[in-house]
Amino acid sequence: MTKSNAENEYIKRAYFQHLRGARGRSPDTIAMAAAAIHQFERSTGHRSFKKFHIEQASAFGRMLGDQRTARDGKPLSKATISQTLNAVRKFILWLAEQPGYRSRVRYSDADYFRLTEKDERAARASNDRRVPTPAQIEIVLERRPTVTVLDRRNRAMIAFTWLTGVRDGALVSLKLKHVDVAQQRVNQDPREVQTKNSKHIRTTFFPVGGAARDIVEKWILELRETHLWGADDPLFPATALEQGEDRQFRARGIARKHWTTADAARKIFKQSFEAIGLHGFNPHSFRHALAVLGEQRCKTPEEFKAWSQNLGHENVATTLSSYGTVPEHRQSEIIKALVVQEMVSDAANSLAARVAELVRKELVCRQAKAS
Repeated sequence: MTKSNAENEYIKRAYFQHLRGARGRSPDTIAMAAAAIHQFERSTGHRSFKKFHIEQASAFGRMLGDQRTARDGKPLSKATISQTLNAVRKFILWLAEQPGYRSRVRYSDADYFRLTEKDERAARASNDRRVPTPAQIEIVLERRPTVTVLDRRNRAMIAFTWLTGVRDGALVSLKLKHVDVAQQRVNQDPREVQTKNSKHIRTTFFPVGGAARDIVEKWILELRETHLWGADDPLFPATALEQGEDRQFRARGIARKHWTTADAARKIFKQSFEAIGLHGFNPHSFRHALAVLGEQRCKTPEEFKAWSQNLGHENVATTLSSYGTVPEHRQSEIIKALVVQEMVSDAANSLAARVAELVRKELVCRQAKAS
């Protein structure tokens, strides 16, 4: 079977360049699009995109529906299928504008890369997302060991993420100069910090309370005064390794360099929570926790807008729809509380009406006696 098509490879490179240069998409997003398009090509036997037919889209959808995951052999989730189809749909829409393809691919052809309305609703239905509570985060910060420099670094990473809500990519690429402790500010400069879509984000420390701010300040002080770190050195440096007598590598402290990926940070978070018997939360779950906290703390639309922007969201709807979902148990509590409030309100109104009626009758009696 043909494993590639030179003509397809050429136009795909042009598309990925478009995503990178014109749309500003991140390498991860482009990689996901490439994987989806490659799957579609495999389903057609790598036929030229110029020979596209809507039946290929239908067959691709059926293939995804029959596909099993390599990890556990279960069918692909509706969300995964929807994401894959959507990536190919965007490519087809772009392809319909390109010279040599306009007469062969129509905009309407992209519509065939969709799930049914029923399956799409299932794909968008979210399970009750597990989010750490402020109390759980504080317990982790309290119980984490602080004996070694690696212990203190790991603890400070958790505290900093809770204090700022930065994504894990930014967490491992920040430098000391990007944090202004006195002004309680973080400057996520996309020229040096890995931000989503290379967005410039200026974050003020969230008012989370507890020990987070003190832990972060002490860590920065240790880097500057004990380790003599400079402004361009990493805020959360990678682990330095050395080879022991058994020829096995082991940690010996912090290295004056950044991690290349956020994998180590995610592992540290997971292990920190699991060590005290909690669910192994990842750094991104802290953003959801902050969104929930913002819904509880903010009293005006302006306050919540500021809270949302502090998370790096340009639109409040992003915070509400993607991060601020109310957990099902809390949803039930709120609705039941509203019922109680309504009952109390009705009782208060009824009592007020009776009191008003008594006052009215008393006034009538006084007027009658006076006359």
